[in-house]
Amino acid sequence: MIPIASGVRVWIATGHTDMRRGMNSLALLVQEAFTRDPHGGDLYVFRGKSGKLIKILWHDGLGMSLYAKRLERGRFLWPSSADGVVTITPAQLGYLLEGIDWRMPQHTWRPQAAG
Repeated sequence: MIPIASGVRVWIATGHTDMRRGMNSLALLVQEAFTRDPHGGDLYVFRGKSGKLIKILWHDGLGMSLYAKRLERGRFLWPSSADGVVTITPAQLGYLLEGIDWRMPQHTWRPQAAG
């Protein structure tokens, strides 16, 4: 897992992105299309057209990293492209990476009483 410091924002690029893009091309997309600094320490998440692959771009202060995850079954849940760029919490990113609905996670079981 990516060690996310407090205060770091996670940005989701809505719609789909060409997954042939590398870190330089994605950083340029962040800079020009989102008018954000790709070297500022925030995480930028991109999804491919099929919905099975995401890439995360992150600059940790020393260098740029590009993480990729592909789901073997199912698709990553994504906001509609009308939303533009969406910010989520690091906890929601964790749900997203696990293939869980990050918009409204459900507890599977909760005890009714102690003991």
